[in-house]
Amino acid sequence: MNAVLGTDERWQIVDRERAGLADLLEGLSPEEWETPTRCGDWRVRDVAAHLTVAARFTYKAVLGEFVRARGSFDRMIHDSAVREAESPVAEIVANLRAIVGSRRLAPTTSPREPLLDILVHGQDIALALGRRREMPPEAARDAADRVWTMRVPPRPWPLPKARLVATDIEWTRGDGTEIRGPIAALLLLLTGRPEAAREWCELAGVEGLR
Repeated sequence: MNAVLGTDERWQIVDRERAGLADLLEGLSPEEWETPTRCGDWRVRDVAAHLTVAARFTYKAVLGEFVRARGSFDRMIHDSAVREAESPVAEIVANLRAIVGSRRLAPTTSPREPLLDILVHGQDIALALGRRREMPPEAARDAADRVWTMRVPPRPWPLPKARLVATDIEWTRGDGTEIRGPIAALLLLLTGRPEAAREWCELAGVEGLR
């Protein structure tokens, strides 16, 4: 079983996910743009802005953000998104649409990070709004495998001490007490979002992690 997509296939999915999320964002009310998400203290607009940064910022701009964040990678990601989120919402949507087709990567990342980013943060936005957003199982499996094997940049979430088994696609990792569920829910669990995993299953009308 190969959990990893080909590079071209991965980018095609990223493009579709970016375009689909832009469609969702375009129809939001002003109040919905300000909705808090489960992604730290970010609102919907902060998460959306973050998704446009990596593919638009030059290395010089990233270096400037890193210096401004006093050498903290996490602070740089947070603060750059919050600053970008000050833009009008129409501009945020336009910036997201503008990177459909882009193959630009953030420093230190591989071509697998854009897919992981758009899948998980797309759910951060949709779930905060009570919306169901599909996640292609093959794409979720690729992203889950990336989280499981992540070394650089360091994985920010501890892996569950369990044996994870996807119920809708072939994918198994880990040892210990078995946790079974759709691969999308397992991806959310792996990225430190257990409540989001439960909510995703409820909105999808499928049995939750068990």
